[in-house]
Amino acid sequence: MNLAEQLEQNEKYGEAYAEYKKMLAKKADDIELLTKLAHLAMILEKREDAKTYYAKILELDPPNILAHEQLIDLFCNEDRFKYYLFRGNLHALQQQMSHARGDYKKAIEHAKDPKEALPARYLYAGLCEGQGKLNEAIDEYLKISDYDDNNPVVFLKLAELYEKTEGLTAAIQTLERGRKDRGFKGFEEILAKYYIRNSQPEKAYELAQNELTKARALFDMGKNEAGYDILMKNKSKYANEKTFHSLLAQYYFQNDMYDEAFKEIDEYAKLDPNSPLIYQMRALIYEKKDDGFNEHVNWGKYNILRGERDVALNEYLTAYRYDDKDVDLIETIAALLEAEGDKTKASEFYERLADVDPKNKLALQKLAEFRESIGDNYGAIEYMDRLKEIDPRNQFVNDNYAKIKDAAENGGLMSIFKKIFGKRMGV
Repeated sequence: MNLAEQLEQNEKYGEAYAEYKKMLAKKADDIELLTKLAHLAMILEKREDAKTYYAKILELDPPNILAHEQLIDLFCNEDRFKYYLFRGNLHALQQQMSHARGDYKKAIEHAKDPKEALPARYLYAGLCEGQGKLNEAIDEYLKISDYDDNNPVVFLKLAELYEKTEGLTAAIQTLERGRKDRGFKGFEEILAKYYIRNSQPEKAYELAQNELTKARALFDMGKNEAGYDILMKNKSKYANEKTFHSLLAQYYFQNDMYDEAFKEIDEYAKLDPNSPLIYQMRALIYEKKDDGFNEHVNWGKYNILRGERDVALNEYLTAYRYDDKDVDLIETIAALLEAEGDKTKASEFYERLADVDPKNKLALQKLAEFRESIGDNYGAIEYMDRLKEIDPRNQFVNDNYAKIKDAAENGGLMSIFKKIFGKRMGV
């Protein structure tokens, strides 16, 4: 135990405090040491020191609950703005967002002037946006813009929110005000991308600073060769950027050069393997090639990655109409149906999978499980026998075969039926 701790244990708080301060000179970012100093400052009624230490702790560890609680107590009776601000932060950390919004609103009301209110307004606007109250968030950012007019973030947030509520044109108008009225640097490239999404490639090309954005604008203008020239001139510069490969894929697609387009999509996939765009691009190519099966399989994969499972299932079922023998597709459909809770329909596809691929272990196990779940233990045993032949060490079979066989032979409606009618029929 060091000297400071001994002094604190002996309730010599003033001396302990002085020793801890000496240690802080060498360990300025030590949260444990700052916590000890803040605690002793409270005991010694050094409230301003305590505020400083707890504030430093929050700089180093923003989610620190203790520091928030202590600062709330410290500012309770002397600064209602900071009291509500820290209370709002604590409620946000505790995922009590409605309480946090109320606290931030009160903090704004208790601020001594509009400038002081800005941190609370930013936090309030962010919470409104997170809770889907987009118009409230817009109103708040507009108020912020009156007093923090040199912050480009305000215009960027307003553009994002206007795009969601009023459309791209309103977002573009906001960014143009930031560019022209405030002279914000870097807005040209941002605006160029907005103009591309708003089907205004000419304006996008005029503002674009990046060669890839220029190439994209040229493609959208129908100037494919000019866009391709830009890409080729900058190939070494952008070869490791996924956008470069997606644009080359677009060029080859527009020129019916499908093999080359697929190669570029593969390069894109190496850089961003979980992007839905991979499957969207492939689906479009297969559509143009009149390959319905692969078109819908890729739309299925695209929607899976976007979280649209129902849409994906419909795409896979459409692909199934083109080819009802593809093992991977049948397995995917069965798994999706099972995940959706439709085990009866899933079992139909597992049966189809077992027909197409009689030695498919997954299908046989799933069918055995399903048969057992509906009380058809004899049916379950039939599938488990098939599974034993191809996989004698199968864990599912080893764990469940004896139990299910016993249930089939000694219990359940099916066994009773067989006992009664089997004897009469000489079985």
